[in-house]
Amino acid sequence: MLSAGLISAGARLGASADEQSRSGDPAVAVAEYDLGDTALTDSQSGTVSEIRAVVHYPRHPGARLPLIIQSHGSWWACDSQDAAEWPCEGGAKPFPSYRGYDYLGAVLARRGFVVASISVDGVNQTSFDYGDRARLVNEHLRLWAQLAAGRGPLVSRLGALTGRVDVGNVGTMGHSRGGKAAMWQASDKHRAEWPAGVTVRAVLPLAPVKFDDPEGDNSDTLVTRIPVGVVTGTCDGAVGERGQEYLDDVVGRTRQPAYSVSLTGANHNYFNTRWTSPSLFGDDDSTCPAAELTPAVQQSALTAYAVAFYERSLHGDRSYDAVLNGKRPLPGVTSATRVVSASRG
Repeated sequence: MLSAGLISAGARLGASADEQSRSGDPAVAVAEYDLGDTALTDSQSGTVSEIRAVVHYPRHPGARLPLIIQSHGSWWACDSQDAAEWPCEGGAKPFPSYRGYDYLGAVLARRGFVVASISVDGVNQTSFDYGDRARLVNEHLRLWAQLAAGRGPLVSRLGALTGRVDVGNVGTMGHSRGGKAAMWQASDKHRAEWPAGVTVRAVLPLAPVKFDDPEGDNSDTLVTRIPVGVVTGTCDGAVGERGQEYLDDVVGRTRQPAYSVSLTGANHNYFNTRWTSPSLFGDDDSTCPAAELTPAVQQSALTAYAVAFYERSLHGDRSYDAVLNGKRPLPGVTSATRVVSASRG
């Protein structure tokens, strides 16, 4: 079993994510930054994107806190299914998929991480491109690097974190198409595109898309220099468990360990509370509805695994190895773990 401290920090089985996010944890502060729906025009593709995020962080932050960037996948970009343009037209508003991981951000913040969950609606409405998604992550990281240096537009919105975030110690998480984008952004091939001063040290693709384009060329998403932690579900009706192939790609090649956990009964959408009924457009995509996990249990299992992965990778706490290698099973669920050990220095 995991420690009581981890469960009480928010991975409490049976408590819904909304209950956890409304708990009013005095140790956690929440803020948002929003530079507008057209704040970024991608220099390579021309895709227009918003710069918007919710941030969970320790209410009394110390210096040099690790930063985690979360990125959602493809979903309705606007709160009207008839909207076809970006920005949303006809009175429609952007859909808040980025708020679907608040439960996880709050728990990680309590443990000493700064967590920014970013909105990717513009890309979803117009391009779906993985390079666009990865470069949007890099733009947010550029802004955080400015904040760390005491300048830039985030200072007026996140003043309490000015100079307190360590952009040399960054973790990322991407869900669904965002999972492939997170691997793209962290890949050996694309790491030269990271903003100056930024170092990504861990990447967690959650229920990720996995396919190579062109087929047989995995270079865009091959990550061998930083730890990888893949999470999939056996009842995922959207992308299945193809994401486990990210571990296959690095066998005999990686310099850092790659981990995975397959959650028995987990579907695709329940990881994001805004994709889960009764939220607008919420949907149960499970391939085995009679045996599926409840949203609360699925989210709690992800929380426990993500805490272990980031504590190990960004805080260097080796006591979490037993969670990542399966020797200490996740509480309340059945899961299968896998580890690809580092094969070279």
